[in-house]
Amino acid sequence: MARTDLNDIAAFLVVAREGSFTKAAARLGVSQSALSQTVRNLEARLGLRLLTRTTRSVSPTDAGQRLMETVGPRLEEVDAELAALTALRDKPAGIVRISTGEHAADTILWPAIEKLLPRYPDITVEVIIDNGLTDIVAERLDAGVRLGEQVAKDMIAVRIAPDMRLAVVGAPSYFKGRNKPGTPQDLTEHNCINLRMQSSGGLYAWEFEKGSRELKVRVEGQLVFNTATLAVKAALAGAGLAFVPEDRVLPLIKDGKLVRVLSDWCTPFSGFHLYYPSRRQPTPAFAVVVDALRYLAH
Repeated sequence: MARTDLNDIAAFLVVAREGSFTKAAARLGVSQSALSQTVRNLEARLGLRLLTRTTRSVSPTDAGQRLMETVGPRLEEVDAELAALTALRDKPAGIVRISTGEHAADTILWPAIEKLLPRYPDITVEVIIDNGLTDIVAERLDAGVRLGEQVAKDMIAVRIAPDMRLAVVGAPSYFKGRNKPGTPQDLTEHNCINLRMQSSGGLYAWEFEKGSRELKVRVEGQLVFNTATLAVKAALAGAGLAFVPEDRVLPLIKDGKLVRVLSDWCTPFSGFHLYYPSRRQPTPAFAVVVDALRYLAH
């Protein structure tokens, strides 16, 4: 087989997995027209149609599916072996791609990466911000970041942060003329800032726990965001009550810019973990990144 066939098959696999020439071209760093021509050339040489194209998406034909299932894993094995060769270098090298939510990226990943990269100039870290529950295997990422309770059992999980708590907060101006909620049920009388969950598309039901009691409250309000960053800004502006990670707002509470309520109903839960497939053979570069992120309790 010609070397160009291997390159073209690799390009086809990206298109098939992405289900889109546009997304695949962005991932590969080539133009959409060039990528489309590459796949057409491969189909012409094989004498088979590998993709069914529509105006909105592409999907593999029976022949394309067979190519994905038989040749795809072999190319991945080659990639893994080539990556493993970096162990022979004096210093670890390579690309490490991690999917994470905005909060973990800002408070955990970036502080660790900022210190790490100057010591390892041949390592590149790509951080993909995605507040949904990304399938890192399907997306061919090295690792993802989730709360401990969200990590699948077949994954290796490495704790990268302490336990977390959420906090219900509002600006002093918001509470003027209003009673502070004493129980979670009282939130139904307040203007609350909702969070749209990217994984399900639904609104997050605020979860509380006190002793043996667990409550979920469907709150209502004039604002809905899909990021806690804007929820905090809205709360500071007096637009309503926000339910956000505690570490985001502790300095603002201390300075009196936000007021915390229902703290006795907000119990700790498992914090962020880095996770990756158990069958994955870590490269030296990946091992260095994991060690840099690993949380060590003091």
